[in-house]
Amino acid sequence: MGKIIFYEDRNFQGRSYECSSDCPELTPYLSRCNSCRVESGCFMVYDHPNFMGNQYFVRRGEYSDYQRMGMSESIRSCRLVPQHRGAYKMRIYERENFGGQMHELMEDCDSLQDRFHMSDMQSCNVMDGHWLMYEQPHYRGKMMYLRPGEYRNWRDMGMGMNRVSSMRRIMDSC
Repeated sequence: MGKIIFYEDRNFQGRSYECSSDCPELTPYLSRCNSCRVESGCFMVYDHPNFMGNQYFVRRGEYSDYQRMGMSESIRSCRLVPQHRGAYKMRIYERENFGGQMHELMEDCDSLQDRFHMSDMQSCNVMDGHWLMYEQPHYRGKMMYLRPGEYRNWRDMGMGMNRVSSMRRIMDSC
């Protein structure tokens, strides 16, 4: 179980709201959210309601300013990342709707280009585990959280990300 505390202002100031599960909309509790403190667990925080827009992975620690996280607006929703025990497995595809080259991953990949000679991937099927996808090689740029399921294309997901060039497993003891 996780626990995150959101604050209206930077540096943990202003009104606060405590959360221990998914929250699709923070505005009923706070007019804005500009900082947070994770007391336990791991979360994804989003700058739009309903787990949309830019997202950032947070683990136990203090995050005094949402802008340092790469958020364009204040934090508007959050999702608890459940702890996963066991294997990690994902099939990645070169094209949308599971088309083109297919490769299977069971570990982190810091560059699709270097490892599979793919400049990008457009769809995937996460079979086991929880993953972070990154826009650029070497785990840089915008990130996107994927849990088990089928992802036919990035554009329709509303994540503000059009390409994936690296990915890693979420193995933190959340």
